Amino acid sequence: MSAAEIRPARPDDAPAVVALRALVFPYLVRGVEPTRRMIAEPPPGEDWAAWVAEADGEVVGWASAYRNTQTSTPGVGMISLLHVHPEHRRRGTGTTLIDTALGHLLTLGSTEVLTYAHTESLPFAQRHGFTPSREVRYSALDLSTPPPMPQAPPGVRLVSAAALDPRQVHRVDAEASRDEPGDVPTDSLGFDLWRYECWDNPGLDREASTLAEVDGELVALSLVQRDGERMWSDFTGTLPAYRGRGLARLAKQAALHRAAARGARTAYTSNHEVNAPMLAINERLGYRPVDSQWSCRRTLS
Repeated sequence: MSAAEIRPARPDDAPAVVALRALVFPYLVRGVEPTRRMIAEPPPGEDWAAWVAEADGEVVGWASAYRNTQTSTPGVGMISLLHVHPEHRRRGTGTTLIDTALGHLLTLGSTEVLTYAHTESLPFAQRHGFTPSREVRYSALDLSTPPPMPQAPPGVRLVSAAALDPRQVHRVDAEASRDEPGDVPTDSLGFDLWRYECWDNPGLDREASTLAEVDGELVALSLVQRDGERMWSDFTGTLPAYRGRGLARLAKQAALHRAAARGARTAYTSNHEVNAPMLAINERLGYRPVDSQWSCRRTLS
């Protein structure tokens, strides 16, 4: 078996990339078309780049790296979804991928790098200068018996995102995510990047994605990404002034119900272990843990 060659990702790699991702991260919902689009037309303003490891004509590894423009914290770079096929590990492929990604971030002037690693991969991350920070739980929900459509209380209306202007949806998403747990705040989610990554994403199910409206104001949302029978709760949140009223659970339950009616059979989501309110909502909805990762950070000099 020949050594893997590292090269820039190409759009026609998308099917193989998604197949490898499904093997290593079976709970992540990222379809072929969204992946092809990201490689062909990277997100605006991030200087996004991706590489594959190829051995004997087969894609056996992946990594992407980019500038984090969603935070006010300066100099933050991201390495996303670095992974290698289990049968091709311990041959230096992961090290070459991470060195390539770090080299790209150095050219962008990044001074801090964030990434995620499975628990069993933490020794690899630590050897490359990363320190574990926060645990993230991944959970799954069987939608073969979907949750019922919730009954909205007086003054509350549940609205499909398909019926709304994208700027209305962006406003709720951006404001609700400002205090989302993380190693850096998500407090600079601009409309152009959000539209690219969320609204215009081929995987976004606008019909299933649901917002809660209180007295005419949109105040909570639950966004749904789909790939066939699998769905991902992209983000669920509520504006700070309206929390504690069960609106996030209402929106998420409605989104799950609508997604199931449109063919989704398994729902996946992730939450930081410190996000007790959202974990409690998911547990009440019937989600069960399926895996965990750790956020990791490293300073670049």
